Amino acid sequence: MSTILTYEAASRVVAAALARASETGSPSCVSVVDAGRNLLAFARQDSAILAAVEVSQAKAYTAASLAMSTADLAPAVQPGGPFYGLTGSHGQPYIPFGGGALLRVDGSVVGAVGVGGGSPDQDADVAMAGAAALAVGVA
Repeated sequence: MSTILTYEAASRVVAAALARASETGSPSCVSVVDAGRNLLAFARQDSAILAAVEVSQAKAYTAASLAMSTADLAPAVQPGGPFYGLTGSHGQPYIPFGGGALLRVDGSVVGAVGVGGGSPDQDADVAMAGAAALAVGVA
């Protein structure tokens, strides 16, 4: 039986990410998608910029679609890279900078978390804090 990401677990990912965003002073939006890239949980902190809503969702979608961190995608989409042109080739935008991280259970990808609102490094840090919270709550 495959492992699925539950809403309860996704909510814990969001809560942990928001806690980290607050600690670092980076008002953020946090999105969690399941393995099918469907939005499962979302939150926007009061001071997060409006653009971060869509950016966080696109980062989660990107990470889940390509089974990789969005920060790791950045070099591959540069001119001459193997994925050059990818960011504009799909109906849903791919975001190739920090803030999208995979969610894994027992080595299997069950979804992804995307964060927007800070710098790429801040967003990646917040996303990793959210991903680290995924320890229980999957079925």
